[in-house]
Amino acid sequence: MITTIIFDIGNVLAEFTWKEHFEGFGYDAGMVDRLAQATVKHPAWNENDRGVMDMEDIINEFVAFDPEIGQDIRKVMKDVSTMIARNDYAIPWIQDLKKKGYRVLYLSNFSVKAETDCAHALDFVPYMDGGIFSYQEKIIKPMPEIYQLLIDRYELVPEECVFMDDTLINLTAAEKFGLHTIHFQNQAQAIEELRKLGVDA
Repeated sequence: MITTIIFDIGNVLAEFTWKEHFEGFGYDAGMVDRLAQATVKHPAWNENDRGVMDMEDIINEFVAFDPEIGQDIRKVMKDVSTMIARNDYAIPWIQDLKKKGYRVLYLSNFSVKAETDCAHALDFVPYMDGGIFSYQEKIIKPMPEIYQLLIDRYELVPEECVFMDDTLINLTAAEKFGLHTIHFQNQAQAIEELRKLGVDA
């Protein structure tokens, strides 16, 4: 029986619009991809433990990855919060799940300042029962330690939990700890898969 729903935040409860944000500066497709390579696709962003870094340190790391476009990187990363928007279904969905008796948690690779810098997009977080912004712990998905930390901190029974993420590598890591997983594509698809697990979604 599923008792706990765990959400990734980015592109699940909140939407990242990196491509549209970059294009808003007038960059062509080639430059958009180059900027993405230097930022969101940078190995240090998704794979390595960078520890807790402020935005200036993060930007400096991106610039070092591709110094020729350093000024462009600084321009598009100046206000990262403009790249993030809450999906309208986030709060009602969380409230409905909690009303039905489920515990609702988050496990996200947001940066340490996310709760303040992106408050307009993360206004659903107080409605949840807790969770982890992984950079605050100096560990990021898909590092196994972050899943164990979540399990230990919230005394989870893995087989009673389902974790939704839009990134397969993060789900594969979670499955090794016994969590049920859903590869999130949209809310309707996720609800259908939750119901297959017996969740009153």
